[in-house]
Formats: sequence, structure tokens, C-alpha cells
Amino acid sequence: MSARKLHLNLFVYPGGHHEAAWRYHGTDPGRILDIGFYQDLARRAERATLDAVFFADGPSLADNVRYASRFRLEPFTWLSAIAAATERIGLIATASTTYTEPYNLARLFASLDHLSRGRAGWNIVTTGAPQAAGNFGLDAHPVHAERYDRAREFVEVVTQLWDSWEDEALVADRKSGLFADTDRIHEINHTGRHLKVRGPLNLPRSPQGRPVYVQAGSSQDGRSFAAAHAEAVFTAHQTLRSGQEFYADLKARAAALGRNPDQVLVLPGISPFIGSTEAEARALHEEFNDLTQPEYSLQLLHRLLGLRLSADELDGPVDRRLIETSGERGNGSRFQLVLDIIDREQPTVRQLLHRLAGARGHRVVAGTPEQVADQIQEWFEQGAADGFNIMPPWLPGGFDLFADQVVPILQARGLFRTTYDGTTLREHYGLPRPTAVPTSPKEYA
Repeated sequence: MSARKLHLNLFVYPGGHHEAAWRYHGTDPGRILDIGFYQDLARRAERATLDAVFFADGPSLADNVRYASRFRLEPFTWLSAIAAATERIGLIATASTTYTEPYNLARLFASLDHLSRGRAGWNIVTTGAPQAAGNFGLDAHPVHAERYDRAREFVEVVTQLWDSWEDEALVADRKSGLFADTDRIHEINHTGRHLKVRGPLNLPRSPQGRPVYVQAGSSQDGRSFAAAHAEAVFTAHQTLRSGQEFYADLKARAAALGRNPDQVLVLPGISPFIGSTEAEARALHEEFNDLTQPEYSLQLLHRLLGLRLSADELDGPVDRRLIETSGERGNGSRFQLVLDIIDREQPTVRQLLHRLAGARGHRVVAGTPEQVADQIQEWFEQGAADGFNIMPPWLPGGFDLFADQVVPILQARGLFRTTYDGTTLREHYGLPRPTAVPTSPKEYA
């Protein structure tokens, strides 16, 4: 049996993951709408044999675009162009179960999987931004529990649509004249609490059978959802202990549902500042933090904690009592993550803002290539991660440093591949290709 290997994705954010990346002299803000820029990045990641590129999305304009490059390119258009420029690397995109319809989403991902020869992955989210509601004719954003209830049904429907063509349904027999065996193409006739879909899908089953199911979210609802459905889970943790707790909990939940926990990959985010010495890396990190704008950072803190502060309070302590009595809360898992930072480190407001500026709560590390590789290896070997989403502070230079200096160390230690063994994202992740299971209609009370 082959030794367990790391999985590494390049998480692409316009300009980079640090909130001030667009202001750094090593970036070119003029290229963040240039597809050639992203195609070059993806080819670079493919040369480093990364598992996938991941492109996040959201169905509304961020409130803080005044101070940072936080607009969103449409991910299927983006990934189609990336697919044409690459051959092996996986292609993962976010799509919301709250603000899309399952038939359209199933078609989009199945088309991407066909056109990329089996490299598609769906990052399943329920959308936490309340301002999205107004873009879709809703008076209010659905509450957390309702969004997850719809998401569970949504995934069931999309799975049925992807399985509505059996693998043998496409015949294309010139001699007999039979193009498709319609006995192997099935309506799904789904009627549920939130959705009503007849089916079948209007194109054959895709090369992977189903695109890879990816999920981002660490709340209790998110963990339950991931244990039932996800094949790769994107998560945020600041400490090894927190990562180990999440890893063990998620694997146990999956096993309790009869799933193979080895087929539920845990992939935390990591944003590395890399220097020839640790002091150089830390100085680079501070250079980025010096470019932050308090107005942007304070808006982020309000979204995460419900805490309204002014620039006059930056050098004072974070008052825990104000958070507890504010009456507002942000995302559940990220809310707790930030509280843990406050309790553990007792930062000033400015220090807390700098802790969050690098990657919105994901782990930021500053060190030499060896030190970054050491931390990745520690989490991988100590039961906290199956791999990582690499979140470069700035692009392209932040990723170039990782690909050129950290990846070779991981390869030399036998932790990461030097060549691709397969052609599909499922093969990169070591996941089986599921067989089509046409499902009987499920009635909801």
C-alpha cells in the first residue's frame, strides 16, 4: 500500500489573500481582470503538480470593495478558460445552494467536467452574505438552519441529476443507428420541501461520474453536512490543537454514517510569507500589514464579531464584554475562531486586525521555506490535515515562492507527488469514481 500523500490546492483570490495585496509593489492590479494572468497561475500550479486550483465566489458585491479587490468574476466562465489552458490540474468552483437552482448548477458542473476531461469540483456553500437576498427577489436572507435544510435537499437533487444517465446510456453505435439507450436515462421526479425537479439531465454522465463534492464551513451544521456529503472540506484553524479536534470530529462523524473517513479530506487554509530568513519573512508580513486601511479592517471585524469600533480605538484592548453584549454575530465557526485568538493572545484592536488581514481567519505563517514545510508536515502527520489550500498573500510572487521553494522540500521528504499519477481530480485526491445509482422519488412530509 502506497504511503499517504499530501494534497495541495491553489486558492486564487484577485490580487492575493492579504487585504492590502493590491497595494503591494509586487502586484499589478491592472491584471486582476486579465484571464491570461490566471491562466499563467494555473499553468504554474500544474507544473508544481498541485491537485487543483480553487476559485471562490459570492452572489453579491462585498461592502468593503472601496478598500480592497473583493469583486467576483463568475467562476464557470473563469474555470472554462483555465481548463483550456491546462491539462491535469483540478478545477474547483464555489456555487451556492441558496441562490442557484439545482438543474442549472448540475448542467454547469457536468459541462465543466466533460470539457475538462474529468477535473471539476463543486465547493458547496449556503451563502452567508445577507445582502445577496436583494439580488434574487427576496425580502430577507434565509436563516442559517433553513439554508442548510435546503442545501441537504439540493445536493440530493443534483446527485440524482448527475446519476440520471447511467454510464452505458450513451451508445453512439453507427451500425445499429442507436445513439442513446433511453431505458438507461431516468427522470428523477423529485418533490421536496424546497425543490421540485423532474429531470433527467440533458447531457450524459460526466467523466468522473460526479464532480468532486467540496464543502467549506466548520459550524455544527457545517460539520454534519460535510460528514454526510463532502469528499474534501475547506476549513480554517489557527492552532494545531484546533485542527486536530476538527479533523478527528469530522472523520468520526463520517464513519458513523457508514462512510470511509479516508475519503473525506480535510484541507485547512494556510497563507505563507516566505523569506530567506525568519526575520526577513516577518518583515515582509509587517510590510503588508503596514499597508492595511483601518476602515476596511474594522468593517471585517464588525462582520465577524458584530463589534463596531472606530479608528480612535485601534491601540486599545479588545473588550470581550462588548462582543458578548453587541447583539450581533457573524459566521458561527469564524466567530469562535476570532474569540479564541482574543482569549489566547489578548491583542490590541490593531494587532487583532493585523492577525485577520492576511487571510480572514485562516492560518498565516511567516518563515523560511523549511519552516513553512515543517508546519505543513506537522499538521499532516499529527492528525490535523490531509493537505492544505495554499492562500498566497499576493500574486503571482507569493505563489511563485511557495512553488519554487516549499514544494520541492515536501517532494524531497516524500510527502508530495513529483508527477501526476492520474488525469482526473478524483484520481488526484485518491477518491473512487461513483457508479450511477438512479434514485426512487423521495417524498417529503
